[in-house]
This record gives sequence, structure tokens and C-alpha cells, in this order.
Amino acid sequence: MNTKASHFIKNFSYTLTSNLLSLVISLIVVLIVPKFIGKEAYGYWQVYLFYAGYIGFLHFGWNDGIYLRYGGKEYKQLNHQMFFSQYYMLALLQLIIAVAIVLFTTFFVTDPERRFIFYALSLCILLVNTRFMLYYILQATNRIQEYAKAMILDRTLYCILIVLFLLLGSRNYKLMILSDLTGQAVSLFLAMFYCKEITLRKFSTFQFTFQETIANISSGIKLMLANIASFLIVGTVRFGIERSWDVVTFGTVSLMLSISNFMLLFINALGIVLFPALRRTDSTKWASLYIGIRDILMALLLGLLIFYYPLKTILLLWLPKYADGIAYIVLLFPIVLYEGKIALLINVYLKALREERAMLKINVIMFVLSVFMTILTVLICRNIYLAVLSITILVALRAVAAEIYLAKRLLLSIRKDIILELMLTFIFICSGWYIQSIWVVPVYLSAYIIYLIIKQKNIRKSITSLKLLMKA
Repeated sequence: MNTKASHFIKNFSYTLTSNLLSLVISLIVVLIVPKFIGKEAYGYWQVYLFYAGYIGFLHFGWNDGIYLRYGGKEYKQLNHQMFFSQYYMLALLQLIIAVAIVLFTTFFVTDPERRFIFYALSLCILLVNTRFMLYYILQATNRIQEYAKAMILDRTLYCILIVLFLLLGSRNYKLMILSDLTGQAVSLFLAMFYCKEITLRKFSTFQFTFQETIANISSGIKLMLANIASFLIVGTVRFGIERSWDVVTFGTVSLMLSISNFMLLFINALGIVLFPALRRTDSTKWASLYIGIRDILMALLLGLLIFYYPLKTILLLWLPKYADGIAYIVLLFPIVLYEGKIALLINVYLKALREERAMLKINVIMFVLSVFMTILTVLICRNIYLAVLSITILVALRAVAAEIYLAKRLLLSIRKDIILELMLTFIFICSGWYIQSIWVVPVYLSAYIIYLIIKQKNIRKSITSLKLLMKA
């Protein structure tokens, strides 16, 4: 195995370890916390997490631009002096935004629970976006090990504090929010240490590097807007649920979404490593690499759906008070199939091809469709099950549209594969919804085996091709 392949596997093992730990922590947080705290408290905690998910957009593409422009470079090649100024200019911007939110909350938000949440979010803004500039620098320059260690510290401390509060008898969601902020703050300091050539310099050398800022934002704004539209595809439906139903229902839907998205942690681990590696790979190999990874990934993800019924049974035993909400799982579980493909392959390739404009166009179209479906399912039909199902439909449509565009760029034909995957998704949802017994497993398993028989030659060829590429 050559040095490049060895380095790729080593980096992947670090990110896989950090994401595996995140998976364990997510299992603890998602499955144990709702067991001990009330539905209303859990709902408020989910409201905080929901809004916190949008905080990363308040850097206006600054961090994304750095990731795109400097992806594939060595850390020592960076202009540390220039990045020092960039970092503290971003920190100043985030501080101004945080203060503005505090003032707005103080004068206009009257509900004490939501007031606390918005105060916490203002601090979260300062911590998250400054930390993510450093995270993106570490990822872009292939310092994956340091990035993984900072992630591990963040989630480990977060988990320890939550478990400690639960053991001490606390059932206050506010302490869980403070646990999250503490983990982020400590990991920020570690990331600053890893990038000390950038963050720890004399302030007398600080300069307002507006030209570099404009270049980064210009490069990253389309990607950031594409990401915003992507978040809003699901976020619009969730917002509609939060506004039209009570906080308990919102918390239940959020819990089922979290459970459905567990496996994405592993996929994201590979995606983080793949982007800088792809930028350093001969572009003539990109198409064959795409097909190789795609065939294997989809076979694994479609196989993962088999575990739906055992998971549902375990959840019913562990979280009986969420029995009604567990019915959402069958509607949401296929999300991992399409979000996984987007996170690992489609977005990584579109970024490498600098197709942020195409990403933005596709996501905006899907966002508009999301608004329409939210109005239809939430406001007109007032059907929570249709609203939840619309999330999966929107994610699937986004993946299909983006992959068709990418396939044209790479001169690939994948329509047959897309149709097969949509058919298996349809069989999975219908069998899981209408067959409320163990018989759902053989029904879907039979369809999956037929899929493997159809794809067996392609999968074997893909495995062989990937082995050759790793040796090259």
C-alpha cells in the first residue's frame, strides 16, 4: 500500500473513531435523556438544538470560502499572519451579532423559556463560528487527526456533564444546554492551540484584511446559501410542526429524526477525509472512483434498512411513552440512504468541481417545494404523518436531482440505479407501514436480495477498481 493510501486510511480511522464516539454519545443523549426527563423539557431542548443548527450560517460563507479555496494545501503553506487577522475579524463580527441577539431578546422576547434559549444561542454563535474556521482549516489542510481530537473532546465533555447532571437528579434542560456550550468552549480552546501559529500572535500585527475577506466570502457565499437552502428543506417542515403542534410533538419528531440519522455520523467521517484527498487526486480518475464508492455505499445503506424492525421493537420497550412517535421511524429511516449519498459523494464532488452555483440552484428549488409541501401537509391537511413523510420525499428528490446533474458532469449513466433505489425505498416504507409484525423483515429482505443479484457484477467490479486505485 502506497503512502497516500496509508495516510488516507490513517486519517479515516481518526475521523471514524471520533464519529464512532459521537455515535455512542448520541445514543446516550438521544435514547437515555428522554427516558428520564419530561416530554416538555425534552421539547425545549430540541428547540434549542433546532435553532442552533442554523447558527453556522452567520459567518456568511466566510468559513466555506476558506475551505474551498485552501482545500488540499499543506498547513505550513498557509499565510499564518493573514489567517490571524481573518480569525479575529470573524470573531469580532460574531460578537456584534451575539450582542444584537441579546438586546433583541431582552426587549422583545417575553416567554422566559425561549428567552433563556436565545441567550444561550447568542453565546453559541460566538463559540461555533470561530471554532469552525479553525476546524475548516484543519480539514482543508488534511490535519484530520487534530480535528478529530477536538471533536472527541467536545462530545465527550458534553456527554459526561449530561450524565453527571442526570445522576445528581437534575431534570433541567437548561443544564443540558450549558453542557453543550461547555463542550464547545473547551474544544474551541484546543483548536486554537492546534492552530496556535494563527490564533496566538501579537495583536500589534493585526490588520484588517478586507480583500481576503471579500475573496473568501465571494467563494463561500454560494456554498453557504446552498447549505442554508439544504437545511431549510427539512427545517421548513420542522418549523411548521413546531408552530402548528405543541412542543411535545416537535420533540418527538426531532427524536425520531435523530435516531434515523445515526448512521450519517460514519458517512460524514469518510466525507471529511475524501474532500482534501479528492482535490489531490488526478481528476481523470474521479468518475471511476465515484462509481466504485457509490455501488458499495448504496448496497450497504440499503442493507441497513433491514434493521428497522429490530430497532422499532427495542425503542418500544425502552421508550414506551414515545410509542405514538415511534411510528414516524418507518417514514424517516430512508433519510439515511439519501442524506448519506449526498454527504459522502454528491456534495464532496460538487465542491471539488466548484459547482456551488448548481448546489444552490437545486437546493433553492427543493426549498420552494418544501414550503409548498409544508403548507399542504401542515396547514391544509393538518396531518402529522404526511408532514413527516414529506421530509423523506424532499430529501430523496434533492439527492436525485443533484446526482443527475453530477452524473452529466462526470459523463456517467446512473438512472437505472436511481430507479432501483427509489423502488426499494417505496417497498420499505409501504411494508413497514402496513405490516405491523416481524413479517416486514422477509418482505424487504427479499427485495434487497433481488437488488444485490441485479447489482452483483457492478459491486464486484467496484471493489476491484477501488483496490487498484488505492494501490496506484
